[in-house]
Amino acid sequence: LTVKSRLAVLQPSAPGNYYEEFDLVPVGMMPNLRKGKVLIRNWHALGRESEEQAGKRRGVDKRGRKSDEAHVREVLGEMAHARNILVINDEAHHAYRVPPGAAYKGEDKASADEATVWVEGLDCLNRTRGILACYDFSATPFAAGRQLTPEASLFNWIVSDFGLADAIESGLVKTPRVVVRDDALPDARTYKSRLHHIYNDPQVRSDLARRAQESDPLPDLVRNAYALLGQDWRETHRVWEEKQAETPPVMITVCNRTETAARVKYAFDRGNVDLPDLAGAEHVLHVDSKVLKEVEERDEPVSVASASSGRSVEESGEDGEDAGDADADGGGAPPGARPRLTKQQSAELLRRKVDTVGKPGEPGAPVRNVISVSMLSEGWDARTVTHIMGLRPFTSQLLCEQVVGRGLRRTSYDVDEESGLFEPEYVNVFGVPFEFLPHEDDGGVSQPTNPKTTVRVDPDKAAYEITWPNVVRVERVLRPRLTLDLESAEPMELDAANLLTNAGIAPVVDGKPDLTQISLIDLQRLAAETRLQTLLFRAAVGVFEQMKATWRGNQASLIAQLIRIAERFAASDRIRVFPNAFNADPAKRKLVIHLEMSKVVQHLAHVVKYENTEGTELILDRERPMRSTAEMPAWSTGRPVEPSARSHLNVCALDSAWESADALAIDAHPNVSAWVRNERVGFEIPYVHRGVVRSYRPDFLARLANGETLIIETKGRQDDETRAKHRAMEEWAAAVAADGRYGKWRFAVADRPRAILDILASPPLASHC
Repeated sequence: LTVKSRLAVLQPSAPGNYYEEFDLVPVGMMPNLRKGKVLIRNWHALGRESEEQAGKRRGVDKRGRKSDEAHVREVLGEMAHARNILVINDEAHHAYRVPPGAAYKGEDKASADEATVWVEGLDCLNRTRGILACYDFSATPFAAGRQLTPEASLFNWIVSDFGLADAIESGLVKTPRVVVRDDALPDARTYKSRLHHIYNDPQVRSDLARRAQESDPLPDLVRNAYALLGQDWRETHRVWEEKQAETPPVMITVCNRTETAARVKYAFDRGNVDLPDLAGAEHVLHVDSKVLKEVEERDEPVSVASASSGRSVEESGEDGEDAGDADADGGGAPPGARPRLTKQQSAELLRRKVDTVGKPGEPGAPVRNVISVSMLSEGWDARTVTHIMGLRPFTSQLLCEQVVGRGLRRTSYDVDEESGLFEPEYVNVFGVPFEFLPHEDDGGVSQPTNPKTTVRVDPDKAAYEITWPNVVRVERVLRPRLTLDLESAEPMELDAANLLTNAGIAPVVDGKPDLTQISLIDLQRLAAETRLQTLLFRAAVGVFEQMKATWRGNQASLIAQLIRIAERFAASDRIRVFPNAFNADPAKRKLVIHLEMSKVVQHLAHVVKYENTEGTELILDRERPMRSTAEMPAWSTGRPVEPSARSHLNVCALDSAWESADALAIDAHPNVSAWVRNERVGFEIPYVHRGVVRSYRPDFLARLANGETLIIETKGRQDDETRAKHRAMEEWAAAVAADGRYGKWRFAVADRPRAILDILASPPLASHC
């Protein structure tokens, strides 16, 4: 429907048609042009029942399959008697004849089926009315199921290629600008800015790839990237307001999964990303890709009430049912009430809002911030997109072009009188490696793989099964009056070397950034505009959000206490900024605290809870409150394996010489009654590092002869993240042991080879019994 709506500019009689807007046809010849008819049809309009489908039709209609003539009359409608038709296939990579004997799977098969529907429909049209010619237009002229190099799988009837680089250089589209440098440490593998391909950062990838809660904080690098891109968006917005633009500039975020999109929206809504101009229900459009895809595939839009009613396009009925029994125009509703919409009508409002972003007077006009998964619908090309954030993997140049292409449509085609050229327009891109050209296939001979061993649960060794409570989180019961001993409070260090306070962006010309035209985005202005008291208040609110659910006293008292604690903590030497040049400069120190706010909140929450805990309460997973080694799915490995006598698994896969020696020692130790190497077994706990919730999987579980369960980690080097893991594991073991329902638990670290022998021989801690 979006593409169909966009193509309405081809109707000679339509207001705003391109023939007149771009002066393509002389004024005196427009009456002749209007004698012609343009019919726009979606691909499924040409679909036709097979004989088999017609035979299975229910009801009294047993007339069989429609004839060619009947089918063509239905497709052509008011043009039913037209002959010698000219066909233009837009997005023609969905309209091709599938080669005989070609085999497709999954999404490729679905694409091939769609292509067949369209081409067979054109065959029928040609037999009955005659087709003069078909012209195919596509930015990605490839058949589905591409397994050859892109050049080999191109449509072989291509006669002209005007690529994106040509369009950029000629000024037909905006020029994309990508990050080429910043003031932080670069990517250790590529030596490029970490903003070049944000998702490739190991910490970002592991965090965004998981099924997280919407309230989970975004990775530090992502928040830092939004601070920079948002600062540039605000500057663009200021310039547009001075020029009295009718609609605001738009930032779009392309996420890897729905959970990431929900987290991004939550971060904007709650101020965790400090960009109030890009927040709020009126300005943020969170696109449900599944709903949008379903409504896009309809032949005609669903009739809905006026969008001016103020109802959010994200509202819909629950459980797939209608949102209400009232008519779409509000019939039956009390006076002044908003009209109750069905789920289909709400979906149509979403589509309409997406389709009209950047169009004055339309539902999408006030939108500034679009958050979506993968890419927006094909054909979506709002003129007002000025900033793009990529939070997904990019494995091909084609994918980069498709995402960047969502923001390349120009806002104006006015020509400069002096130069005779279009005025330059830009879209600033973070996280999309636009010049990235991976080597997809070297054509070499495949090498033999190492023999694989299947690691599985051995049903004959059920006596060695180990179970554990599936703890989602450990809630702390806090005393009603909070205190903080600064002398004993654990200090935190903020490393400015990992932060980006400025970024240089350069336009991409001929597939490469032009380093002679670098523009700088700097956050110093952000630091000057933000008061330290504001940052401390936000930190206190962040801790409050984590504690309010379990706080048994007055919540106003809680927030007041937290604000005082945050002020004392920030004024002390417990927050240390490295290097000292940042620590000594109040403006730079404030900027670092601003960019690392998520980490400050998590650390402050930890020290407050740790000092004021009276007891703990386990919150278990509702669906799977208990887990077991018996649930591990079978998996294969090419690594060395050793048989295990007292493990529930058939073998133990070895990962290093140290772990190998410890595994053999555990299996042979007389104090051990059952054990397992914790790889793909499922035992993991959440921990927080640098403000991001991660998962920690220790190396071994061992049930001792006295009934105590040992959690064992082999780790020689200690760093901040390792200490965060171990602290979380110690708290988990203490809370589970204190609960009393799941036996005795203890956590131990083997910090050198053979230290495991002392751990297995040591008596259990009395406090954990």
